[in-house]
Amino acid sequence: MRICKDDCTALVIDMQEKIFPAMSKKEELLRHCEILINGLQELSISTTFTQQYTKGLGETVPEIRSLVSNFSYIDKTDFSCLDEPAYAEWLRQQNRKNIIICGIEAHVCVLQTAIDLKEKGYNPIVIVDCISARTEENKALSLERLKQEKIILSSYESILFELTRSSKTPEFRTISKLIK
Repeated sequence: MRICKDDCTALVIDMQEKIFPAMSKKEELLRHCEILINGLQELSISTTFTQQYTKGLGETVPEIRSLVSNFSYIDKTDFSCLDEPAYAEWLRQQNRKNIIICGIEAHVCVLQTAIDLKEKGYNPIVIVDCISARTEENKALSLERLKQEKIILSSYESILFELTRSSKTPEFRTISKLIK
């Protein structure tokens, strides 16, 4: 299945101040997520952000918040974003089939959200180099489960070029610079 930008939206899950520091390879995760989010904006892909129990885990890290003008988020307490009525309604209004997912933690909120999206008829696309967990073992286990569930896995570079489709598009030069 070819992933086209006209049928995509994106979801950035729980990149929050109090849990982010505990993530494995957090500097790499942050750099990759910044590239992905900037690329999605260049391609005009609607993107939403969630925060898990903001009172306890804090706000989205400033490096991510600063990438988006008029940043807003959906607060949640359930692990699956789809269990949060505000996200389910936002997604319904987008009227898109493909959901690009990045964030934390891979084996909890990312995994449960992707599984629920698949069960509801969406095509979740988990960006492997834009997810993390406190341990590499938990990330590896989540990737194995995602494969078992037949959920699409990609990288930020691969998905951005797939969405761009051609070096002739106006966005190509910006996307190419982001990735270099």
